[in-house]
Amino acid sequence: MLSDRVRMNAYFNSIFQNKHHFQGKTVLDVGAGSGILAIWSAQAGARKVYAVEATKMSEHARALVKANNLEDVVEVIEGSMEEVTLPEKVDVIISEWMGYFLLRESMFDSVICARDRWLKPMGMMYPSHARMWVAPIRSGSVDKKINDYEDAMDDWYHFTNETKSKYGVDMSVLKKSFSEEQRKYYLQTSLWSNLHPHQVIGTAAVVKEIDCLTVTVNDILEVRSNLSSSITLENTRLCGFGGWFDVHFRGRKEDPAQQEIELTTAPSIDNGTHWGQQVFLMHPPIRVSEGDGLNVSFLMKRSMENHRLLEVELGCEIRQCSGTILPSFNKKFYIE
Repeated sequence: MLSDRVRMNAYFNSIFQNKHHFQGKTVLDVGAGSGILAIWSAQAGARKVYAVEATKMSEHARALVKANNLEDVVEVIEGSMEEVTLPEKVDVIISEWMGYFLLRESMFDSVICARDRWLKPMGMMYPSHARMWVAPIRSGSVDKKINDYEDAMDDWYHFTNETKSKYGVDMSVLKKSFSEEQRKYYLQTSLWSNLHPHQVIGTAAVVKEIDCLTVTVNDILEVRSNLSSSITLENTRLCGFGGWFDVHFRGRKEDPAQQEIELTTAPSIDNGTHWGQQVFLMHPPIRVSEGDGLNVSFLMKRSMENHRLLEVELGCEIRQCSGTILPSFNKKFYIE
């Protein structure tokens, strides 16, 4: 993540182009990791910075703070945000809490907890806003994943035949369970990808907008949206949907940023970010053309087995330019 220049530049610029939010202020860095955001906050003029990190990474953060002669300003605290106690409330909460497709890992819960416990009434959130996006895509990966699944099933049939003929044990009763397991792995688990903009074949739509000053945990337990898109390429394949996010550093209405900064993980012509995009592939792809309209239903919720992981249900109805409405479909995916 420290090598992710899009990430690093966005946070660096948001701090140093808005020093008025930091000079003489108290700052809380939630999930401080290496402590880089805490160090920048101090360099921008913060009076005191509390860098809270739940893991032993805090030891490296302390070493970096000492090496940069900021021990009088930055205090590294090892512990979970839900349990630590600070000696004062803070003017700014800064955190790089975003997971894949924004909400994987559920770290934002800790940021919300920190805000509710420790942010002053007129305090700032860095970042201040976030959005989730979805767009139709084309991808050669869809064919590879179908082939991988079929190869796995061919291997299964070979295995069961051999086991029965050589060892006298009929394993075929497990076919359904094995097939479901392989289908989930190859066809229903979302893929991490760095999409090229040319792979986006239709208009992108916002799935969720988040105001970091006011959002609650309940607001993000489920993300539900009905959205529309239009195909922008002639005679192509709808292979699925790509999902990404952006965050903004705007300050707050009463004290806006002098320079608003955006960090986006949208498909890029360069190397993009370490977050990339989440790709939800459809099997089989559907032939579409410019002007075809998509009505998409989107539901994302946390996995019952592991709240850090996500489950997504995507439904889509396609209205062709001719007026023909294709049969709608619904797919379930897992962000693991």
